[in-house]
Amino acid sequence: MHSSLDLFQTAHAMARHAGARQAVVAQNIANADTPGYQAQHIAPFKDVFRTHANAEIRATRDGHMTSTGQIAMDAVAMASKAEPSPNGNTVSLEEEMMNSIAVGREHNRALTIYRHTMTILRTSLGRN
Repeated sequence: MHSSLDLFQTAHAMARHAGARQAVVAQNIANADTPGYQAQHIAPFKDVFRTHANAEIRATRDGHMTSTGQIAMDAVAMASKAEPSPNGNTVSLEEEMMNSIAVGREHNRALTIYRHTMTILRTSLGRN
C-alpha cells in the first residue's frame, strides 16, 4: 500500500540519491593521494528533483494535476571543477568533508520524511 504513495517514493529516491553521493565522496577521499585522480561529485537531490519533477506530469481527472509517481532519477557523477594539486589530483579533503556532512543531512531528511509520513498514515488509520 505505502509503496504507491508519492511521498514514500520521493523519500526512497532521496535516500538512494544520498547513498550514491556518499559513495562518490568516499571514493574521492580514498583517492586523495592518487596522482592525476579527478574528483567526482553528484548534484544535490533538490537540484536533480527540480530538473526532473515536471518531466512526467499527468492529469488523473479534470482540474487535478499530480505526478505519475515514477521518481527515477539516476545519480550521475561529474568531474569536479577544483584546482588540481601539483600531482594533478583535484580532491580537496576539506570540500569532501563538507560534502559528507551535506549528504548526511540529505539522508536524515529522507528518513524524517518517511517517519512522518508513516506517523500520518498510522494516525489516519487510528493506530498511533
